[in-house]
Amino acid sequence: MAKRSRNTVKRKRRRLIFGIELVVLLVLVGVLFVYANITNKLGKIDISDSAGSADVKVNEQVVGSKVMKGYTNIALFGVDSRDENLDSSNSDTTIVASINNDTKEVKLVSIYRDTYLNIGQDKDKYDKANAAYAIGGPVQSMSMLNTNMDLNIKNYVAVDFNALVKVIDLLGGLDVDLSYEEIEHMNNYCVETSEKTGASYEPIEKPDPKPEDESKILGTYHLNGVQATSYCRIRYTSGWDMKRTERQRYIISLMVEKAKKASLSTLNDIMDEVFPMIKTNFSKTELIQLGMGILSYQLGDTQGFPKSNIMGEDVKDAIGIDCVVPTTLEANVKQLHAFLFDQEDYSPSETVLKRSDYIAAHTGFGNDYVSDELKQYISDRESALDDEENSDSEEEIDTQSDASSETSADDMSAYSQDSSSSDNYSNGNSNHNDYDYDDSDYDYEDNSDDYSGYGNNNGYYNSYNEDNSDGDESGSYNSEESDDSDNSYSDDNTYSEEEE
Repeated sequence: MAKRSRNTVKRKRRRLIFGIELVVLLVLVGVLFVYANITNKLGKIDISDSAGSADVKVNEQVVGSKVMKGYTNIALFGVDSRDENLDSSNSDTTIVASINNDTKEVKLVSIYRDTYLNIGQDKDKYDKANAAYAIGGPVQSMSMLNTNMDLNIKNYVAVDFNALVKVIDLLGGLDVDLSYEEIEHMNNYCVETSEKTGASYEPIEKPDPKPEDESKILGTYHLNGVQATSYCRIRYTSGWDMKRTERQRYIISLMVEKAKKASLSTLNDIMDEVFPMIKTNFSKTELIQLGMGILSYQLGDTQGFPKSNIMGEDVKDAIGIDCVVPTTLEANVKQLHAFLFDQEDYSPSETVLKRSDYIAAHTGFGNDYVSDELKQYISDRESALDDEENSDSEEEIDTQSDASSETSADDMSAYSQDSSSSDNYSNGNSNHNDYDYDDSDYDYEDNSDDYSGYGNNNGYYNSYNEDNSDGDESGSYNSEESDDSDNSYSDDNTYSEEEE
């Protein structure tokens, strides 16, 4: 009897073990199926071998940083690749995504595309930050970010003009808070966005009468892909490119939250439709590892770079190029490391210090122009440039100022945007007849930024307060009014530091 009982127990145990093995086997088969499916989907992504991490420059002080080993830093490029070239188009958007490997918090930093930095070509070339991607693709752009900001980025993800439209449409659209002026400009940007992507939209009806405060949020509107993408491109409101990058990060946060709640079929559709529009140097294995943890990621704080800056007529008068000058690069890099890595006492590398001193000496905008928010990061150290480099910078300032004052009307026209290439949106579409826009004021083709000719931005701009929903600036403009200038002037010239 006891023997039969023991046999019965053994049979039950074998059945239980077999059942567990069967479940494990089924789970394993399921995992392998999902893995194979995902791997097949990842095959749609353009994974580049040419943009290897070995080619990306990192400042010597940053290599082996114990602090940065706790973070995964990625460069995100929104590329205006309407010719389907993701290697050398203009990077309309550059964002640094920093993932805390322990807490899974993700912080985003938008690099203002007109920021005056050393872009790396021929070692000493200074130009607008987005020129780095156009000249040398993702490798040069990542090197530009690393060497100017003391970062260790080795991987990137680039998406083309259509990807944002596709993803938002597949997610079912986004609910976005809009002001009157944002509705107005978004409707007009939609014309060109729709033409370039082939996607449709319905213009949002503007309230009548027009509100006294056009920047005040009117309500929440449901936007499709064309509309939300056009919203991200708006630059003709208070805050200029600073506000535009804030809108971009806002849309990204809405997309992330909606993607987390999306069905498997929706995510599958996104992979099918959007992956062919992506280029990266992550391997498939790395992408899968990142994807496995996506549900645990939490989007944290976001900001723009440089936090303290100057732009407008003062900059153009000083160096003859319309750009955003960091005040100073050193102070901004210190603040950046405090924001991303909680390094309140960060000491920038010698490379950053030399570039910071060069920009300050070359433009004339040094510690006196640092915003109140960043004054704690001002250093009273001696210049990192030698006497010859300081002398060269002073001579270049005088040369540029003289050249700027002697520029003739004919010379200026060489730098102007071709107004004949602009669309007149008040007459070009029957749905937009009530939008009476003058192309001399607004260029919705978004080819370049000119901050000097709009609104009251004739002086300097210390810092933009992104937390202020009314769009006010935390810095101040120069109180001196200047004469109206040629609003269409845009300078593609670049300036090189002779020695560093």
